[in-house]
Amino acid sequence: MIPFLCVVLRVVRADEKPYDRLESKAATKYIFAAMWTPVIMLLLGGFTLAAALSKCKIDKRLATFVLSKAGTGPRTVLLANMAVAAFASMLISNVAAPVLCFSIIEPMLRTLPPGSNMSKAVIMGIALASNIGGMLSPIASPQNVVAMGIMKPEPTWLQWFWIVLPVGITSILLIWILLFVTFQPGKGTTIAAIRPVREKFTGLQWFVSFVTLVTIGLWCASSQLESVFGDMGVVAIIPIVIFFGSGILTKEDFNNFPWTIIILAAGGLSLGKAVNSSGLLHTVTELISKRVEGMSVYGLLVVFSLLILVIATFISHTVAALIILPLIYNLGRDREEPYPNLLVMGGVLMCSAAMGLPTSGFPNMSEFSLFPSFSLVKKLLFPSAKELQES
Repeated sequence: MIPFLCVVLRVVRADEKPYDRLESKAATKYIFAAMWTPVIMLLLGGFTLAAALSKCKIDKRLATFVLSKAGTGPRTVLLANMAVAAFASMLISNVAAPVLCFSIIEPMLRTLPPGSNMSKAVIMGIALASNIGGMLSPIASPQNVVAMGIMKPEPTWLQWFWIVLPVGITSILLIWILLFVTFQPGKGTTIAAIRPVREKFTGLQWFVSFVTLVTIGLWCASSQLESVFGDMGVVAIIPIVIFFGSGILTKEDFNNFPWTIIILAAGGLSLGKAVNSSGLLHTVTELISKRVEGMSVYGLLVVFSLLILVIATFISHTVAALIILPLIYNLGRDREEPYPNLLVMGGVLMCSAAMGLPTSGFPNMSEFSLFPSFSLVKKLLFPSAKELQES
């Protein structure tokens, strides 16, 4: 409804003085241009890489290789599963990663007794690690793409990794310790080893891996290559053309992209433009600025991070980012010492960290809604019908 209302109600204004309201025809061009930006192209490029890696089973091969090296010790198995979930989330999004990880460990879980503490720790560990993995790259989750579109100048992949990797590694280790202390999965637990895939890498798998690494490398070096490509969204066209043009991916794969997320992101970008152009963002910023007057930029970071943590726990992480990130960017930009990107980066990381409820974020919800063996998950978490009813 956002583009429709922007045009019909004439809320869009010109970007230059005297900031007159745009006529319907001009407003239509303005608001639809806001919906298709390099950020959306970056999102499509990320989905293309994920689809190619999944179709060639490269993601599963890498995951089983790492998990096979973890042995059968409960501590190392739990940590290895969490690390694989976080890494998979970074590459193929935190929506698909939990499903992939569960499909790999399902045979191991079947060997454990119903209601096993190890099963509970691993299932919850994968969900929480996938949430953390959602902050590890710009394409890992939709809220990151939203943040990239807001921040000026846009951070490179290298800068993103420099910030989030220490945060992500520390968070995963703390969650691992908490799960182990809570569930104590090592008591009387015998774990079946996961076997790696024995077949050699095929030529197609090497080719897909090479294109993926080159694309990520170009994204990391985007600031140095700005004179050539202009934006990371242009680089994202490379894997799309190669994989679909060569027939590795087909139109069915294209149709299977999560278009709901893409449309949500496009609508969010148009909402941000409309809120800014109409003057609403300026009005709200002025009201909040009076209440936080005299507060340092780090004080603002703490206040809004806690606010986002609460909101994103109860609503979609992406929706929380769409609502609050433009506001805190504006607040940071209008201060005497402007640090808008600092506030946005802190806010978007807190969106991924909001995982206090089973409905907080895609990974938590996918434990029940996306896993291919829902009955097994239910059986592992709730060993009896009576306990399930009570819970």
